[in-house]
Amino acid sequence: MSPKTKRWFWKWFYTTFSSKYPDHNFRFMNCGYYKEGFHPELDSSDEKERFPIQLYHHVATLVNLKGKSVLEVGSGRGGGTAYVTQNLYPEHMTGIDISETAVELCNSIYNIDNMNFVIGDSENIPFDNEQFDAVINVESSHCYGSMQSFLSETFRVLKPGGFFLFCDLRETIAVKELLTQFKISGLQLIKNQDITKNIIEALNRMSTERKETIDHSVPRILKRTFESYAGVKGSKMYDSFSNGTLTYLSTCLQKPV
Repeated sequence: MSPKTKRWFWKWFYTTFSSKYPDHNFRFMNCGYYKEGFHPELDSSDEKERFPIQLYHHVATLVNLKGKSVLEVGSGRGGGTAYVTQNLYPEHMTGIDISETAVELCNSIYNIDNMNFVIGDSENIPFDNEQFDAVINVESSHCYGSMQSFLSETFRVLKPGGFFLFCDLRETIAVKELLTQFKISGLQLIKNQDITKNIIEALNRMSTERKETIDHSVPRILKRTFESYAGVKGSKMYDSFSNGTLTYLSTCLQKPV
């Protein structure tokens, strides 16, 4: 897709997804994360979405967010923003998403004093320069028209010394390009991990339930698309992780002081 078409498509997709599936109990849309011995304590109400929550916990704890001003770009259905706010204790947390419907859904679900959701474009972040101590971006950037524009905007809104906490999938042949984009952005690479195996293990544990949900909720014509999006076993996305076509990275970068 061209950058313009890519932006349009994903805005349409998430807007449609939010309006068609407004279930307040469905708060996460990521591949999840599993690692032996990695088992953050969760409320009983969160257990059913443990693996998607663990992906957020893995990424957001790469630095200490307590008392920080934090922005999530691509907040989706808001579950990750809410988890970070309630469990990692930032001073204030803001989630932005390009989909007005998704933002409206989040504001109807959550009522947390130090957290808010606003409409915002990843390539034109609606905040002043040097406003945030950290920016979080979880499994969202592959939808953007221009990764370089997003990184430029992230650099702009971060305070000196602020952190960019990132995880997402890429075609394996494009990983080198992504690392080059990080370098060009001016952000300094602190840590970079290939967590593809952790993603596959999480998908293994979620596939049966996700497939059953899709079977009961999605029209037959769309089932394969949703199964791939959800990464269930046998789907194109799952197979691409398994055969090495796709790689999933977890990265921490810092804006120089």
